[in-house]
Amino acid sequence: MSATHFDMMVLVLGVCGILLVASFVGHVLERRLSPDGSNPAIENLNARINAWWVMAILIAIAFVAGRIGVLLLFGFCSFAALREFVTLTNTRRADHWALATAFFVVLPLQYALLWIENYEIFSVFIPVYAFLLMPIISAVRGDTQHFLVRIAEVQWALMICVFCASHVPALLTLHIPGYEGRNVLLIAFLVIVVQSSDVLQYIWGKMIGRTKIAPRLSPSKTVEGFVGGIACASLVGAGLWWITPFSPLQAGAMAFLITLMGFFGGLVMSAIKRDRGVKDWGHLIDGHGGLIDRLDSVVFSAPIFFHLTRYFWSPG
Repeated sequence: MSATHFDMMVLVLGVCGILLVASFVGHVLERRLSPDGSNPAIENLNARINAWWVMAILIAIAFVAGRIGVLLLFGFCSFAALREFVTLTNTRRADHWALATAFFVVLPLQYALLWIENYEIFSVFIPVYAFLLMPIISAVRGDTQHFLVRIAEVQWALMICVFCASHVPALLTLHIPGYEGRNVLLIAFLVIVVQSSDVLQYIWGKMIGRTKIAPRLSPSKTVEGFVGGIACASLVGAGLWWITPFSPLQAGAMAFLITLMGFFGGLVMSAIKRDRGVKDWGHLIDGHGGLIDRLDSVVFSAPIFFHLTRYFWSPG
């Protein structure tokens, strides 16, 4: 068994162990404190645990399938997230061509560029070429009503759901000396650290949260939850240094940066939901909203994590 497979096996067993403990605790709390489903906090916690099981299983299957499995998984995530985002925009009939191009041309091409590891075009394809193409396609239809708002929403959807999300599997393209064949563990590090930050912020906020950070955007986010969650997730990241090319201190610093970015990303996406007057992005995950609701922090963190790792650890 290779070192990579051994580390992955240890990581999977650890995650499964934590989820089993969380499921047991959630079940006990539900029986004692919410037998009739009257405690929203307990019900929300169990819904989160169920969602984590689903995500953990899907990611594990993708890792087993290798590079193609990871690309297909995140390609599907980008498609589903883009669909959720577009349903909340002000698109009109004149935008249908632009939307079709976004779904069936831009998105597949972005992931095809990852497959052939063409970083030069991958890094500018959406923020440059697609950004210029989208308004051109809509403009030729001749509908000028709310044109700037409509096209900006489609561009923003592509940036978040495709460009940023594609930076998660892009970690597989990095060439780090002495870390060959282990890049999939970078994805595991990113997802585990950012998701644990969300969980820990929720737990700390419920336990000692008093001072709300942005009550109009996300009433559940508190200063105490933010500080406790970020600090603990940074320690989690430092503890996972062994699956990365980083030292413990570097892993902790990297965890701090990506969890900070994930927190602010969550605020941004909450602001968009409030602007649209909805609670969740969708209903893909039972009891837990849409795909964007689960991956917003990861999506905002991924480009930062990718570029920091590329510039400081990958000479290519």
